[in-house]
Amino acid sequence: MTATNLFPTGEVDSATAEQVRPFRVYTQRDLDRITAVRHLPAEQRFAMKVVSTALPFRVNDYVIERLIDWSRVPDDPIFQLTFPQAEMLSPAHYAEIARLLRREADKAEIDAAVARIRHELNPHPAGQRELNIPRLPNGDLVTGIQHKYRETVLFFPSQGQTCHAYCSFCFRWAQFIGDKELRMATNEAQGLHAYLRQQRCVTDLLVTGGDPMVMRTRHMEAYLEPLLHRDFDHVQTIRIGTKALTFWPYRFVSDADSDALLSLLERLVAAGKHVAVMAHFNHWRELDTEVCERAVERIRATGAQIRTQGPLLAHINDEPDDWARMWRTQVRLGIVPYYMFVERDTGAHHYFKVPLVRAWEIYREAAQQVSGLARTARGPSMSAGPGKVEITGVADVAGETVFALRFLQARNPDWANRPFFAKFDPQATWLDELKPAFGEQEFFFEEEYRERWTGLLH
Repeated sequence: MTATNLFPTGEVDSATAEQVRPFRVYTQRDLDRITAVRHLPAEQRFAMKVVSTALPFRVNDYVIERLIDWSRVPDDPIFQLTFPQAEMLSPAHYAEIARLLRREADKAEIDAAVARIRHELNPHPAGQRELNIPRLPNGDLVTGIQHKYRETVLFFPSQGQTCHAYCSFCFRWAQFIGDKELRMATNEAQGLHAYLRQQRCVTDLLVTGGDPMVMRTRHMEAYLEPLLHRDFDHVQTIRIGTKALTFWPYRFVSDADSDALLSLLERLVAAGKHVAVMAHFNHWRELDTEVCERAVERIRATGAQIRTQGPLLAHINDEPDDWARMWRTQVRLGIVPYYMFVERDTGAHHYFKVPLVRAWEIYREAAQQVSGLARTARGPSMSAGPGKVEITGVADVAGETVFALRFLQARNPDWANRPFFAKFDPQATWLDELKPAFGEQEFFFEEEYRERWTGLLH
Protein backbone atom coordinates (compact mmCIF):
# COMPACT_ATOMS: atom_id res chain seq x y z
CA MET A 1 0.00 0.00 0.00
CA THR A 2 1.17 3.55 -0.61
CA ALA A 3 0.51 4.99 2.85
CA THR A 4 3.32 4.61 5.36
CA ASN A 5 2.42 2.27 8.21
CA LEU A 6 4.27 3.33 11.35
CA PHE A 7 2.40 0.83 13.49
CA PRO A 8 2.75 -2.75 12.18
CA THR A 9 -0.16 -4.81 13.42
CA GLY A 10 0.07 -7.85 11.17
CA GLU A 11 -1.31 -8.34 7.70
CA VAL A 12 -5.01 -7.59 8.08
CA ASP A 13 -5.81 -6.93 4.44
CA SER A 14 -5.72 -10.43 2.99
CA ALA A 15 -8.81 -11.07 0.91
CA THR A 16 -8.65 -14.74 1.82
CA ALA A 17 -7.77 -14.59 5.50
CA GLU A 18 -9.14 -11.32 6.86
CA GLN A 19 -8.47 -10.97 10.57
CA VAL A 20 -11.17 -9.68 12.88
CA ARG A 21 -9.96 -6.17 13.59
CA PRO A 22 -11.19 -4.38 16.74
CA PHE A 23 -12.64 -0.92 16.24
CA ARG A 24 -10.84 1.66 18.37
CA VAL A 25 -11.74 5.31 18.13
CA TYR A 26 -10.03 8.50 19.31
CA THR A 27 -11.72 11.82 20.08
CA GLN A 28 -10.35 15.15 21.33
CA ARG A 29 -9.59 13.86 24.81
CA ASP A 30 -7.53 11.04 23.28
CA LEU A 31 -5.29 13.15 21.02
CA ASP A 32 -2.22 12.63 23.20
CA ARG A 33 -2.80 8.85 23.16
CA ILE A 34 -2.18 8.67 19.40
CA THR A 35 1.45 7.63 19.04
CA ALA A 36 2.08 9.53 15.80
CA VAL A 37 0.52 12.71 17.18
CA ARG A 38 2.84 12.65 20.18
CA HIS A 39 5.74 13.09 17.75
CA LEU A 40 4.31 16.30 16.31
CA PRO A 41 5.44 19.75 17.54
CA ALA A 42 3.76 20.98 20.73
CA GLU A 43 2.34 24.02 18.95
CA GLN A 44 0.65 21.81 16.37
CA ARG A 45 -0.81 19.54 19.06
CA PHE A 46 -2.20 22.57 20.90
CA ALA A 47 -3.76 23.85 17.68
CA MET A 48 -5.52 20.50 17.27
CA LYS A 49 -7.02 20.85 20.74
CA VAL A 50 -8.17 24.39 20.04
CA VAL A 51 -9.92 23.54 16.76
CA SER A 52 -11.42 20.28 18.05
CA THR A 53 -12.97 22.23 20.92
CA ALA A 54 -15.26 23.88 18.39
CA LEU A 55 -15.43 21.39 15.51
CA PRO A 56 -15.99 17.62 15.86
CA PHE A 57 -12.98 15.30 15.81
CA ARG A 58 -13.04 11.52 15.66
CA VAL A 59 -10.59 9.10 14.06
CA ASN A 60 -9.80 5.39 14.31
CA ASP A 61 -6.81 3.06 14.08
CA TYR A 62 -7.51 2.04 10.48
CA VAL A 63 -7.28 5.65 9.29
CA ILE A 64 -4.20 6.34 11.41
CA GLU A 65 -2.32 3.19 10.44
CA ARG A 66 -3.43 2.40 6.91
CA LEU A 67 -4.36 5.67 5.20
CA ILE A 68 -2.16 8.48 6.52
CA ASP A 69 1.42 8.86 5.33
CA TRP A 70 2.88 10.40 8.48
CA SER A 71 6.11 11.29 6.66
CA ARG A 72 4.06 13.85 4.67
CA VAL A 73 2.21 15.42 7.60
CA PRO A 74 0.78 18.05 7.65
CA ASP A 75 0.41 17.97 3.86
CA ASP A 76 -0.87 14.40 3.62
CA PRO A 77 -4.42 14.59 2.21
CA ILE A 78 -5.92 12.03 4.58
CA PHE A 79 -4.35 13.83 7.55
CA GLN A 80 -6.02 17.03 6.33
CA LEU A 81 -9.23 15.07 5.82
CA THR A 82 -9.42 13.85 9.42
CA PHE A 83 -7.20 15.92 11.74
CA PRO A 84 -7.93 19.53 12.79
CA GLN A 85 -5.67 22.32 11.50
CA ALA A 86 -5.29 25.75 13.09
CA GLU A 87 -6.55 27.60 10.00
CA MET A 88 -9.86 25.73 10.06
CA LEU A 89 -11.08 28.40 12.49
CA SER A 90 -10.97 32.10 11.73
CA PRO A 91 -8.12 33.96 13.50
CA ALA A 92 -10.59 35.60 15.89
CA HIS A 93 -12.34 32.35 16.80
CA TYR A 94 -9.04 30.52 17.18
CA ALA A 95 -7.59 33.23 19.43
CA GLU A 96 -10.68 33.26 21.66
CA ILE A 97 -10.68 29.52 22.29
CA ALA A 98 -6.88 29.42 22.66
CA ARG A 99 -7.03 32.09 25.38
CA LEU A 100 -9.67 30.15 27.27
CA LEU A 101 -7.70 26.90 27.11
CA ARG A 102 -4.41 28.54 28.11
CA ARG A 103 -5.89 30.08 31.24
CA GLU A 104 -7.81 26.88 31.97
CA ALA A 105 -11.19 28.59 31.99
CA ASP A 106 -14.07 26.70 33.54
CA LYS A 107 -16.18 24.44 31.34
CA ALA A 108 -19.24 26.70 31.40
CA GLU A 109 -17.27 29.65 30.02
CA ILE A 110 -15.69 27.54 27.29
CA ASP A 111 -19.02 25.96 26.37
CA ALA A 112 -20.69 29.38 26.06
CA ALA A 113 -17.97 30.70 23.76
CA VAL A 114 -17.99 27.53 21.65
CA ALA A 115 -21.79 27.56 21.29
CA ARG A 116 -21.70 31.15 20.02
CA ILE A 117 -18.88 30.37 17.58
CA ARG A 118 -20.67 27.30 16.24
CA HIS A 119 -23.81 29.30 15.53
CA GLU A 120 -21.67 31.74 13.55
CA LEU A 121 -20.41 28.90 11.31
CA ASN A 122 -23.73 28.42 9.47
CA PRO A 123 -24.41 24.97 10.98
CA HIS A 124 -27.34 24.20 8.66
CA PRO A 125 -26.57 25.65 5.20
CA ALA A 126 -29.13 26.16 2.43
CA GLY A 127 -31.99 26.31 4.94
CA GLN A 128 -31.94 22.54 5.29
CA ARG A 129 -33.87 22.54 8.57
CA GLU A 130 -36.26 25.40 7.85
CA LEU A 131 -37.01 24.53 4.21
CA ASN A 132 -36.51 20.78 3.92
CA ILE A 133 -38.31 19.28 6.91
CA PRO A 134 -41.90 18.42 5.90
CA ARG A 135 -45.03 19.14 7.91
CA LEU A 136 -48.09 17.03 8.50
CA PRO A 137 -51.52 18.45 7.60
CA ASN A 138 -51.90 19.64 11.21
CA GLY A 139 -48.67 21.64 10.91
CA ASP A 140 -46.44 19.34 12.97
CA LEU A 141 -42.90 18.80 11.71
CA VAL A 142 -41.91 15.28 10.65
CA THR A 143 -38.70 14.84 12.63
CA GLY A 144 -35.71 13.03 11.17
CA ILE A 145 -36.84 13.50 7.55
CA GLN A 146 -35.93 15.98 4.84
CA HIS A 147 -37.92 16.30 1.63
CA LYS A 148 -36.31 18.90 -0.62
CA TYR A 149 -36.77 17.30 -4.04
CA ARG A 150 -40.06 15.76 -5.14
CA GLU A 151 -38.81 12.22 -5.78
CA THR A 152 -36.33 11.85 -2.92
CA VAL A 153 -36.76 11.68 0.86
CA LEU A 154 -33.79 11.84 3.22
CA PHE A 155 -34.05 9.87 6.46
CA PHE A 156 -31.81 10.42 9.52
CA PRO A 157 -32.05 7.37 11.82
CA SER A 158 -30.93 8.23 15.35
CA GLN A 159 -28.69 5.14 15.55
CA GLY A 160 -26.73 6.40 12.53
CA GLN A 161 -25.89 9.93 13.62
CA THR A 162 -22.18 9.42 14.10
CA CYS A 163 -19.40 8.10 11.82
CA HIS A 164 -16.47 5.73 12.09
CA ALA A 165 -14.34 8.89 11.75
CA TYR A 166 -15.19 12.52 11.02
CA CYS A 167 -14.28 14.53 7.93
CA SER A 168 -12.76 17.85 8.89
CA PHE A 169 -14.85 19.60 6.19
CA CYS A 170 -18.16 17.87 6.93
CA PHE A 171 -21.20 19.98 6.08
CA ARG A 172 -23.20 17.99 8.64
CA TRP A 173 -20.76 18.65 11.48
CA ALA A 174 -23.65 19.99 13.59
CA GLN A 175 -24.98 16.41 13.87
CA PHE A 176 -21.98 15.42 15.99
CA ILE A 177 -21.56 18.14 18.62
CA GLY A 178 -24.21 17.10 21.12
CA ASP A 179 -26.42 20.18 20.62
CA LYS A 180 -29.96 18.81 20.35
CA GLU A 181 -31.18 22.08 18.83
CA LEU A 182 -28.86 21.58 15.85
CA ARG A 183 -29.33 17.84 15.39
CA MET A 184 -31.68 16.09 12.96
CA ALA A 185 -32.61 12.52 13.83
CA THR A 186 -35.38 10.12 14.72
CA ASN A 187 -35.65 6.52 15.88
CA GLU A 188 -39.28 6.20 14.82
CA ALA A 189 -39.56 3.75 11.94
CA GLN A 190 -43.35 4.07 11.98
CA GLY A 191 -43.12 7.80 11.26
CA LEU A 192 -40.91 7.20 8.25
CA HIS A 193 -43.17 4.50 6.88
CA ALA A 194 -46.33 6.52 7.46
CA TYR A 195 -44.85 9.49 5.61
CA LEU A 196 -43.74 7.35 2.67
CA ARG A 197 -47.21 5.81 2.41
CA GLN A 198 -48.64 9.32 2.00
CA GLN A 199 -46.04 10.53 -0.50
CA ARG A 200 -46.71 8.49 -3.63
CA CYS A 201 -44.45 10.82 -5.64
CA VAL A 202 -41.38 9.54 -3.75
CA THR A 203 -39.34 7.01 -5.70
CA ASP A 204 -36.06 7.25 -3.76
CA LEU A 205 -35.29 6.94 -0.06
CA LEU A 206 -31.84 8.12 1.04
CA VAL A 207 -30.80 6.85 4.47
CA THR A 208 -28.18 9.28 5.69
CA GLY A 209 -26.57 10.82 8.75
CA GLY A 210 -23.96 10.85 10.11
CA ASP A 211 -23.35 7.45 8.63
CA PRO A 212 -26.09 4.80 8.75
CA MET A 213 -23.43 2.09 8.35
CA VAL A 214 -22.47 2.59 12.00
CA MET A 215 -25.84 1.04 12.85
CA ARG A 216 -26.22 -2.59 13.73
CA THR A 217 -27.89 -4.53 10.96
CA ARG A 218 -30.96 -5.22 13.09
CA HIS A 219 -31.71 -1.48 13.17
CA MET A 220 -31.24 -1.17 9.42
CA GLU A 221 -33.60 -4.11 8.93
CA ALA A 222 -36.28 -2.42 11.05
CA TYR A 223 -36.21 0.62 8.78
CA LEU A 224 -35.77 -1.04 5.39
CA GLU A 225 -37.43 -4.47 5.37
CA PRO A 226 -40.97 -3.04 5.74
CA LEU A 227 -40.38 -1.25 2.43
CA LEU A 228 -40.75 -4.63 0.72
CA HIS A 229 -44.50 -4.50 1.42
CA ARG A 230 -46.66 -3.59 -1.58
CA ASP A 231 -47.64 -0.34 0.18
CA PHE A 232 -44.16 0.91 -0.80
CA ASP A 233 -44.00 -0.25 -4.41
CA HIS A 234 -43.57 3.40 -5.40
CA VAL A 235 -40.27 3.52 -3.47
CA GLN A 236 -38.09 1.97 -6.15
CA THR A 237 -34.61 2.95 -4.96
CA ILE A 238 -33.01 2.69 -1.53
CA ARG A 239 -29.84 4.74 -1.20
CA ILE A 240 -27.51 4.44 1.77
CA GLY A 241 -25.05 7.29 2.23
CA THR A 242 -21.79 6.19 3.84
CA LYS A 243 -18.08 6.87 4.31
CA ALA A 244 -17.51 3.38 5.72
CA LEU A 245 -15.61 2.19 2.66
CA THR A 246 -12.97 4.78 3.57
CA PHE A 247 -13.11 4.89 7.34
CA TRP A 248 -14.04 1.30 8.23
CA PRO A 249 -14.32 -1.13 5.29
CA TYR A 250 -14.35 -3.99 7.82
CA ARG A 251 -18.04 -3.11 8.22
CA PHE A 252 -18.62 -5.13 5.05
CA VAL A 253 -15.91 -7.76 5.59
CA SER A 254 -15.32 -8.92 9.15
CA ASP A 255 -17.57 -7.08 11.63
CA ALA A 256 -19.78 -9.40 13.66
CA ASP A 257 -22.86 -8.65 11.55
CA SER A 258 -21.19 -7.97 8.18
CA ASP A 259 -22.75 -11.05 6.62
CA ALA A 260 -26.18 -10.09 7.96
CA LEU A 261 -25.81 -6.60 6.47
CA LEU A 262 -24.90 -7.98 3.06
CA SER A 263 -27.77 -10.45 3.29
CA LEU A 264 -30.15 -7.53 3.90
CA LEU A 265 -28.89 -5.75 0.79
CA GLU A 266 -29.28 -8.97 -1.19
CA ARG A 267 -32.88 -9.42 -0.01
CA LEU A 268 -33.77 -5.87 -0.98
CA VAL A 269 -32.29 -6.35 -4.44
CA ALA A 270 -33.99 -9.74 -4.89
CA ALA A 271 -37.32 -8.14 -4.03
CA GLY A 272 -36.93 -5.69 -6.90
CA LYS A 273 -35.52 -2.63 -5.16
CA HIS A 274 -32.57 -0.80 -6.65
CA VAL A 275 -30.05 -0.52 -3.81
CA ALA A 276 -27.38 2.15 -4.19
CA VAL A 277 -24.54 2.52 -1.70
CA MET A 278 -23.70 6.22 -1.98
CA ALA A 279 -20.02 6.06 -1.04
CA HIS A 280 -18.25 9.26 -0.07
CA PHE A 281 -14.68 9.37 -1.44
CA ASN A 282 -12.36 12.36 -1.59
CA HIS A 283 -9.02 10.92 -2.69
CA TRP A 284 -7.71 7.84 -4.51
CA ARG A 285 -5.70 6.92 -1.40
CA GLU A 286 -8.94 5.90 0.32
CA LEU A 287 -9.41 3.13 -2.23
CA ASP A 288 -5.84 1.90 -1.99
CA THR A 289 -6.13 -0.94 0.52
CA GLU A 290 -6.99 -4.56 -0.08
CA VAL A 291 -9.71 -4.53 2.57
CA CYS A 292 -11.46 -1.66 0.78
CA GLU A 293 -11.33 -3.56 -2.50
CA ARG A 294 -12.65 -6.67 -0.74
CA ALA A 295 -15.51 -4.65 0.77
CA VAL A 296 -16.42 -3.26 -2.66
CA GLU A 297 -16.39 -6.78 -4.09
CA ARG A 298 -18.70 -8.09 -1.37
CA ILE A 299 -21.18 -5.22 -1.74
CA ARG A 300 -21.36 -5.64 -5.50
CA ALA A 301 -21.93 -9.37 -5.10
CA THR A 302 -25.28 -8.58 -3.42
CA GLY A 303 -26.52 -6.85 -6.56
CA ALA A 304 -26.25 -3.42 -4.97
CA GLN A 305 -24.58 -0.65 -6.94
CA ILE A 306 -21.92 1.68 -5.52
CA ARG A 307 -21.94 5.33 -6.61
CA THR A 308 -19.37 7.83 -5.38
CA GLN A 309 -19.47 11.49 -4.52
CA GLY A 310 -17.43 14.05 -2.65
CA PRO A 311 -16.55 17.73 -2.57
CA LEU A 312 -13.61 19.45 -4.19
CA LEU A 313 -11.38 20.68 -1.34
CA ALA A 314 -8.32 22.85 -0.99
CA HIS A 315 -5.51 20.99 0.83
CA ILE A 316 -7.01 17.57 -0.05
CA ASN A 317 -7.96 17.05 -3.70
CA ASP A 318 -7.66 20.33 -5.61
CA GLU A 319 -5.56 18.78 -8.39
CA PRO A 320 -7.13 17.25 -11.52
CA ASP A 321 -4.71 14.31 -11.48
CA ASP A 322 -6.09 13.17 -8.10
CA TRP A 323 -9.68 13.16 -9.39
CA ALA A 324 -8.72 11.40 -12.62
CA ARG A 325 -6.84 8.69 -10.72
CA MET A 326 -9.70 8.27 -8.27
CA TRP A 327 -12.33 7.98 -11.01
CA ARG A 328 -10.23 5.48 -12.97
CA THR A 329 -9.78 3.35 -9.86
CA GLN A 330 -13.48 3.45 -9.12
CA VAL A 331 -14.39 2.34 -12.64
CA ARG A 332 -11.86 -0.49 -12.43
CA LEU A 333 -13.54 -1.68 -9.22
CA GLY A 334 -17.01 -1.53 -10.80
CA ILE A 335 -18.03 1.68 -9.01
CA VAL A 336 -19.94 4.51 -10.73
CA PRO A 337 -18.53 8.07 -10.25
CA TYR A 338 -21.56 10.23 -9.48
CA TYR A 339 -20.86 13.77 -8.20
CA MET A 340 -18.10 16.30 -7.69
CA PHE A 341 -19.49 18.84 -5.25
CA VAL A 342 -18.43 22.36 -4.39
CA GLU A 343 -17.62 22.56 -0.67
CA ARG A 344 -20.64 23.95 1.19
CA ASP A 345 -20.61 27.30 2.95
CA THR A 346 -20.50 25.96 6.50
CA GLY A 347 -17.99 25.11 9.21
CA ALA A 348 -14.40 25.47 7.96
CA HIS A 349 -15.55 26.52 4.48
CA HIS A 350 -13.01 29.35 4.35
CA TYR A 351 -10.18 26.80 4.66
CA PHE A 352 -11.42 24.31 2.07
CA LYS A 353 -13.15 26.54 -0.49
CA VAL A 354 -11.95 26.69 -4.09
CA PRO A 355 -13.02 29.46 -6.53
CA LEU A 356 -15.75 28.26 -8.86
CA VAL A 357 -13.65 28.92 -11.96
CA ARG A 358 -10.84 26.78 -10.56
CA ALA A 359 -13.33 24.05 -9.60
CA TRP A 360 -14.59 23.97 -13.19
CA GLU A 361 -11.03 23.85 -14.53
CA ILE A 362 -10.15 20.93 -12.23
CA TYR A 363 -13.26 19.03 -13.27
CA ARG A 364 -12.62 19.65 -16.97
CA GLU A 365 -8.93 18.73 -16.80
CA ALA A 366 -9.70 15.57 -14.81
CA ALA A 367 -12.46 14.52 -17.22
CA GLN A 368 -10.08 14.95 -20.15
CA GLN A 369 -7.84 12.23 -18.66
CA VAL A 370 -10.48 9.49 -18.38
CA SER A 371 -12.74 7.47 -20.62
CA GLY A 372 -16.46 8.02 -20.96
CA LEU A 373 -17.20 5.45 -18.25
CA ALA A 374 -15.61 7.76 -15.68
CA ARG A 375 -17.31 10.88 -17.00
CA THR A 376 -20.52 9.90 -15.26
CA ALA A 377 -19.41 12.18 -12.41
CA ARG A 378 -21.43 15.40 -12.64
CA GLY A 379 -20.15 18.69 -11.42
CA PRO A 380 -18.84 20.80 -10.06
CA SER A 381 -22.22 21.10 -8.35
CA MET A 382 -23.37 23.44 -5.58
CA SER A 383 -26.05 22.03 -3.24
CA ALA A 384 -27.60 25.44 -2.63
CA GLY A 385 -30.98 26.46 -1.28
CA PRO A 386 -32.81 26.40 -4.63
CA GLY A 387 -31.23 23.12 -5.73
CA LYS A 388 -28.11 21.50 -7.16
CA VAL A 389 -26.50 24.00 -9.52
CA GLU A 390 -23.84 22.70 -11.91
CA ILE A 391 -21.14 24.90 -13.43
CA THR A 392 -21.12 23.75 -17.03
CA GLY A 393 -18.42 26.13 -18.22
CA VAL A 394 -17.03 29.59 -18.78
CA ALA A 395 -17.86 31.21 -22.11
CA ASP A 396 -17.83 34.50 -23.99
CA VAL A 397 -21.40 35.34 -25.01
CA ALA A 398 -22.46 38.61 -26.66
CA GLY A 399 -19.20 40.24 -25.65
CA GLU A 400 -19.49 39.23 -21.99
CA THR A 401 -17.53 36.51 -20.12
CA VAL A 402 -20.02 34.41 -18.17
CA PHE A 403 -20.49 31.27 -16.12
CA ALA A 404 -22.88 28.85 -17.81
CA LEU A 405 -25.01 27.12 -15.16
CA ARG A 406 -27.92 24.70 -14.88
CA PHE A 407 -29.93 22.96 -12.20
CA LEU A 408 -29.28 19.23 -11.96
CA GLN A 409 -32.04 19.04 -9.34
CA ALA A 410 -34.32 21.77 -8.03
CA ARG A 411 -37.07 22.54 -5.55
CA ASN A 412 -39.30 23.21 -8.53
CA PRO A 413 -38.69 20.33 -10.98
CA ASP A 414 -39.41 22.71 -13.86
CA TRP A 415 -36.12 24.51 -13.16
CA ALA A 416 -34.03 21.39 -13.85
CA ASN A 417 -31.77 21.46 -16.91
CA ARG A 418 -32.66 25.07 -17.77
CA PRO A 419 -29.43 26.91 -18.65
CA PHE A 420 -28.77 30.32 -17.11
CA PHE A 421 -25.81 32.65 -16.97
CA ALA A 422 -23.90 34.58 -14.33
CA LYS A 423 -21.30 37.30 -14.67
CA PHE A 424 -17.82 35.85 -14.54
CA ASP A 425 -16.28 36.38 -11.11
CA PRO A 426 -12.84 34.79 -10.58
CA GLN A 427 -13.18 35.03 -6.78
CA ALA A 428 -16.71 33.62 -6.36
CA THR A 429 -16.96 30.35 -4.41
CA TRP A 430 -20.74 29.95 -4.01
CA LEU A 431 -24.01 30.65 -5.78
CA ASP A 432 -24.95 33.64 -3.62
CA GLU A 433 -21.76 35.41 -4.73
CA LEU A 434 -22.79 35.31 -8.40
CA LYS A 435 -24.70 38.05 -10.25
CA PRO A 436 -26.92 37.57 -13.31
CA ALA A 437 -25.32 38.27 -16.70
CA PHE A 438 -26.57 40.45 -19.56
CA GLY A 439 -28.05 43.16 -17.35
CA GLU A 440 -30.69 40.94 -15.75
CA GLN A 441 -31.77 41.96 -12.27
CA GLU A 442 -32.04 38.42 -10.92
CA PHE A 443 -31.80 34.79 -11.99
CA PHE A 444 -34.91 33.23 -13.53
CA PHE A 445 -35.76 31.20 -10.41
CA GLU A 446 -35.23 33.83 -7.73
CA GLU A 447 -38.68 35.41 -7.62
CA GLU A 448 -40.45 32.06 -7.20
CA TYR A 449 -37.85 30.85 -4.70
CA ARG A 450 -38.28 34.01 -2.67
CA GLU A 451 -42.07 33.86 -2.69
CA ARG A 452 -42.51 30.13 -2.08
CA TRP A 453 -39.57 29.22 0.15
CA THR A 454 -37.22 31.84 1.57
CA GLY A 455 -39.99 33.53 3.53
CA LEU A 456 -39.86 30.47 5.79
CA LEU A 457 -36.33 31.47 6.87
CA HIS A 458 -37.56 34.62 8.58
